[in-house]
Amino acid sequence: MDKVLAGTNFTAGLQYRGILDVLLSSVPITGSCCVFLFFNGLMLHTLRSKPVFYETACYILLYNLLFAETVYMLLSQLLYLLSVCRIRLTYPVCGFLIMITNLTSGISPLTLVVMSLERYVAVCCPLRHAAIITIRNTALAIIIVWSISSLNVFIQVILLLTFPFEDLESLQMKDFCSPTPLLLVPISEHYDKAYTCVLFVSAAVAVTCSYIGVAIAARSASTDKASAHKARNTLLLHLIQLGLSLSSTIHGPLATEISKVLDRITYLRILNVLYVFMMLLPRCLSPLIYGIRDQTIRGILVYHLCCRAIKQ
Repeated sequence: MDKVLAGTNFTAGLQYRGILDVLLSSVPITGSCCVFLFFNGLMLHTLRSKPVFYETACYILLYNLLFAETVYMLLSQLLYLLSVCRIRLTYPVCGFLIMITNLTSGISPLTLVVMSLERYVAVCCPLRHAAIITIRNTALAIIIVWSISSLNVFIQVILLLTFPFEDLESLQMKDFCSPTPLLLVPISEHYDKAYTCVLFVSAAVAVTCSYIGVAIAARSASTDKASAHKARNTLLLHLIQLGLSLSSTIHGPLATEISKVLDRITYLRILNVLYVFMMLLPRCLSPLIYGIRDQTIRGILVYHLCCRAIKQ
């Protein structure tokens, strides 16, 4: 009997130590996320600090992209902490958080398409750029982007409500809150896969065509070589961002499948790695790319950072 108790205590001790290790490993991840959220917030503040930023189409689009990615990162970190702390939500609360996450998640690829088209017009049609890329047209494009993403969320809510929740004993979820447990009816899963596929294939085609158009224009004698080369590099970065954003859509299904074959401690450790490389990292690229590459943003951003350092 004593040996059984000793073995049970030893196993419980190992589980406690493993969970403690996972919780401790989540601290640097949370700290890193806070740093990136601070940097995103500083970028958003910078993009509203000068008239040139809210009177220029590319900066307006960048602000929209950063805002959506900041909200997405904040919600993703909240869901991550709830999972690590083993907190289960009710279906209504989880559904609300996931729908807001899905809304902001869909903004990034759509905004990257609009930003790519703006660069294409700037290089390939420079004389018509000012007439086509106006503040009004930019605002209209942003409204269309949010409308498409909102329509997707609305359809997801309608499909979710077809599930007979009244037949459940409790609205408390058995799994941790993530997009996958909310795919309660088969049609929801089919729609989610179809929408994601159409969205990213369409976005990839649009960005790739813009890149090819700019690359061809760069060979023309009448084109500004330096501007075309910079635009081509920007579009290439957009393709990379798009690919990384796509990785975040498979994070939930991949984590669910891994949880079925591994013990909880190993699963949580792998979840940390997946979260960093598939959820956190893709959303941190925009401020790093534009904060470093754009001379106008870089100067004001450094000024704000220096001012904060001096005040502290």
